[in-house]
Formats: sequence, structure tokens, C-alpha cells
Amino acid sequence: MLKIKNVSKTYGDKKVKAVDDIHFEVRPGEIFGFVGPNGAGKTTTIKMIVTLLKPDSGQIFIGGVDNSQNIMGAKQQFSYVPDNPELFEKIKGIEYLNFMADVYEVPEADRAARAEKYLKIFELDKAVGDPISSYSHGMKQKIALIGALIHDPNLFVLDEPMVGLDPKASFELKKIMREMCDRGKSVFFSTHVLDVAEKLCDRIAIINKGQIIEIGTMDEIRAKVGSKESLENIFLELTEK
Repeated sequence: MLKIKNVSKTYGDKKVKAVDDIHFEVRPGEIFGFVGPNGAGKTTTIKMIVTLLKPDSGQIFIGGVDNSQNIMGAKQQFSYVPDNPELFEKIKGIEYLNFMADVYEVPEADRAARAEKYLKIFELDKAVGDPISSYSHGMKQKIALIGALIHDPNLFVLDEPMVGLDPKASFELKKIMREMCDRGKSVFFSTHVLDVAEKLCDRIAIINKGQIIEIGTMDEIRAKVGSKESLENIFLELTEK
């Protein structure tokens, strides 16, 4: 579903690459976790995936589509929720959802059914008629998630998705992620919450100083590093070396 081929990115005149020749793929039906310290290259990688940044070298394919050669074809297949979504705060929640549905040309019946489903799950059904400016940070995160889910994307890209969510909403989001993958879709997300990544992800990539230093299932990573420790302990050991 997502293939990263030898991608690098350098900012300005810096000699150290923010992302340095990384390559991996996210398979259909897979929740893929992307973890690393602050400044390791996670958000830069995500921004290149969703076409907000252009790689200096390498290629990114989404559903077989090169996202630098066919931007719209790639964008039709994914949804993206950043860690701090910027929304149109002067409009109502329902207007935002309809705008997102219009962008992706979602039929009326489908958008209504999905909006109703996710608004109930995230307990926004009573606030969807209110201006987004009146929402709390957590409510804004929820409406951004619903807007991203409205077209049932093949690839769901999230940067620190649990930030700002209450425990129930976090639980529901994790259920949605798994249900999507059970239907053959893919989820790619970055997180600092390592116990969530360990429990939820089918595979995990650890990035440090712009390079992928480990990748695989938890069992594969433990076997490679010769440890039976938690992801948190393995992560600390690898990134402090």
C-alpha cells in the first residue's frame, strides 16, 4: 500500500540529512508504527508521504502511484491527520465534514452513514452543529479524525494520533484502526507512546538521526537485538547508542 524507496531529505545548508536514504513498505491489512526520538525524522517522513514536502531523492508510492508524479492520484487514496490539526474554525462541524466529503467526492448516502457512525463513536453528535471555534482541543482532534475517515481511505496516515484524545476516544480510535486493516486497508502512524505501538502494531520501524535502525514485528526486533525486553527498553537502548 505504501512503499518508500531510498528517500532522503535535507533542510537548507545542513550537511546532516533529516531523512537519510530510508526504505520500507507498509502492506495491505497492516498497522505500521513509526517511532523515534524528537528530531529523528518522523514528521519529515510523514510530510513527504502526504506530499507536503518533496524528497531530495528517492520515490514514494501509494497504492502503486508515485506521489511526486501523480499527486492527485496518490491523495485520493490516503487521509492524513497531523498532531495539531488546523481547521476552519468559523464553520460548523457538520459543514467541515461535508467539505471533506465534497473534496473526496463521497456520495451523499455514504457520507451520511459514515458521519453518523463516527460522530456517535467519538461522542460529537450533539456538537456537530456548533462552530468549530467553540470546540475543545480534544473535540477538534476528533472532528479532524472523522473528516479523515469520511472517504474510507485505503491508507490512514496519523502523526501522534492519541495527543489530545481522552481514554475512551483513544480506545475507539485503536478499534477503528484495527477494523480498517481487517478490511485490507493500511494504517501508518507515528507515536511517542511506545506501549501503544507495541500492543497495536503489526510491524514497527525505529528511526534515529534520519535512519531506520530497526524494523519488523516485535518478535523480529527482539530477535535481532537479542533482547526479550519491552519496546520502550529496546528503543532506549538503541537510540542511546
